[in-house]
Amino acid sequence: MMDAARIEAQALTDFCARVFEKLGVADQDARITAEVLVSADLRGVFSHGVAHLKRYVDGLRAGTIVARPQTMVVVENPTTATIDAGAGLGPPVAYRAMDKAIQKACKFGAGFVAVRNSNHYGIAGYYAMMALEHDCIGFSVTNGSPMVVPTFGRNAMLGTNPIAVAAPAYKEPPFVLDMATSTVALGKLEIADQLDTPIPLGWAIDERGRPTDDASRSLKQFRGRAGGGLLPLGGEGELLSGYKGYGLGLWVDIFSGILSGAAYATLTYPKTPDGKALPANVGHFFGAWRIDSFRPADEFKQAMDDLQQLMRYAPKAEGQTRIYIPGEKESEHTARHLREGLPLNARVAGELNAIARELDLAFYAGHKTERTESTAGN
Repeated sequence: MMDAARIEAQALTDFCARVFEKLGVADQDARITAEVLVSADLRGVFSHGVAHLKRYVDGLRAGTIVARPQTMVVVENPTTATIDAGAGLGPPVAYRAMDKAIQKACKFGAGFVAVRNSNHYGIAGYYAMMALEHDCIGFSVTNGSPMVVPTFGRNAMLGTNPIAVAAPAYKEPPFVLDMATSTVALGKLEIADQLDTPIPLGWAIDERGRPTDDASRSLKQFRGRAGGGLLPLGGEGELLSGYKGYGLGLWVDIFSGILSGAAYATLTYPKTPDGKALPANVGHFFGAWRIDSFRPADEFKQAMDDLQQLMRYAPKAEGQTRIYIPGEKESEHTARHLREGLPLNARVAGELNAIARELDLAFYAGHKTERTESTAGN
């Protein structure tokens, strides 16, 4: 059970956009950022939705996020580019970088764009999915604040470093893989903290390297860089191949941080010696491939339909009735949330109401108890 209120998606998007505009963000950037946040909630990935609005607001107020950044294309070639985001909001530069990658793919067959000096960009899958309408395969990765321990380590060294890939189909929904390279996304702990519930053992370890179920304490330890962290995909040690998740996380940091010229590992989200936050210098990487550079797009999409049907109608494990394709649950959540409205738990609703009061904006998210769903985010 979650203490939740329902709100119409467009109303929530409009409110978030007005918040950013009040804080000096350009209209188009405000709208893009609002749409990216709400898109996460629509897909049921509440950990990356408007629950992050306060984080963005705090960054803009503190100056670690620049409201009107001077973005700059540092390097550009026919199929590649690197953009300096000027320490601005992550979603606007990510949107434009992915659009540039798609334009290059449409012209030359493939396009890749790296971004440095950026901030949290929201849900990774949003940008990968931008390629779908162009008959392209989309790709999006980002690094972030160190929250994940390396295999056999006990201190967080890497971000949750998500990977998102989207590929179109014909009659079936598109394939959309959007996953953290940690066992779970940090947002899962944030939701558990909001609801005051324990987390499963195997998600995180404490400062001594031992499993923990305390979400609130874990978050404080991670954010204070006082030891402990999320486990890489596969979990603790080598028994269930945790080193594979660790390797994937490093790979994302190479593309997002080192290749772009951004910070990486524990160098993201730096602070002064007296503890004052500095610009995050997060990095992203985007790619797009034009399908008909390899085979006719219609043939590809029909084969994608066949592949999905092979998976969907495969024999089910005992007690199971359905096999999902990556992105299928999120597509169904989106349809439901557009129809019924988006659920906001009490803490998030309270934060939005407080922001509205502080900025003198008309908004109210009431509270009521309602059962709702949540999914793993990136």
